[in-house]
Amino acid sequence: MGISLGCSASGERLVSAARDGDLQETQALLDYNPRLANYSTFGVRNSPLHFAAMKGHSEIVLLLLEHGVEIDNRNYCGQTALMQSCRYGHWEVVQTLILFKANVHKTDYLNNRTALHFAAVNGHARCIRLLAADYVPSVPYFWDMNLWPADDNEDTSLSPKVDRSSLSKLINKAADRGLTALHMAALNGHTDCVQLLLDLAADASAVTYQYDTTIDMIGAGSSPLHYAACGGSIACCKVLLSRGASCNARNCNGWTALQVARVWGRHWLEALLLPDSAIVISPFPPSRYLALPLMSILKIARECGWRSSDLQSLGTEPCVVCLERNCTVVAEGL
Repeated sequence: MGISLGCSASGERLVSAARDGDLQETQALLDYNPRLANYSTFGVRNSPLHFAAMKGHSEIVLLLLEHGVEIDNRNYCGQTALMQSCRYGHWEVVQTLILFKANVHKTDYLNNRTALHFAAVNGHARCIRLLAADYVPSVPYFWDMNLWPADDNEDTSLSPKVDRSSLSKLINKAADRGLTALHMAALNGHTDCVQLLLDLAADASAVTYQYDTTIDMIGAGSSPLHYAACGGSIACCKVLLSRGASCNARNCNGWTALQVARVWGRHWLEALLLPDSAIVISPFPPSRYLALPLMSILKIARECGWRSSDLQSLGTEPCVVCLERNCTVVAEGL
């Protein structure tokens, strides 16, 4: 990345500072040589941005970005800082990277996974919501696809304006073997993620495919419901069934979700997955993360700038991003 061998010692110091969360040392090293921001370690090729994102040091991530670091730098696995922050659930870092327009569509070299796959497999719903922020209108009832216009050119004030093609490309992107983020979240029992992905129009009927000679213990041609059955999550199965997943769908082994559950010893799912099941599944409400007005927040922050601030004195309303504590990100100039 243009860093000479003479800078390697300083580069390693910057990597250590970014990894350890030493903001003062990071600032001093970048003031000494701003080009160090794009230093990367030998072999693994992790940059200071990778380490800061991996550890959740959002202030250092911001500092590196302000000093011109390449936001979509890849390590030897093809992973970006956005993928690393999504893997570990550091939503504050994800928010910062999205504000600086990190590429959410990039895939790694190992499994063709995007940042969305890393967030879904580890159950980080906040990160998923942030990744979709530029595609989800800040309007009520966005999740009700019956309100979407049949034609993208249709003019109706009641229908949210959304680029369905771009959103679907993000949400339904398949990694190796056809695994989508919904498959991964369902397998690992992350109900919040499954619910949010379905609200974002994830395809509940998407199926996997055979990949080279890899042994798939669930079977190629499996839907997210097959994966939820393998994982043993009652809640994930119920969400998928309530959104139209079919109990009768068979994979390439000829197995239904019920048979997958039996193969994997998930006997508690049998009554639910029977074709003529008597269990009544109530409709699930929209994900609590979906109605957040992130598209508007990002637009304001990009246009007006943003800064960290202590807003404890401004009230007790929860942050619209994390839904837990008071907001610490505000737009300047308002």
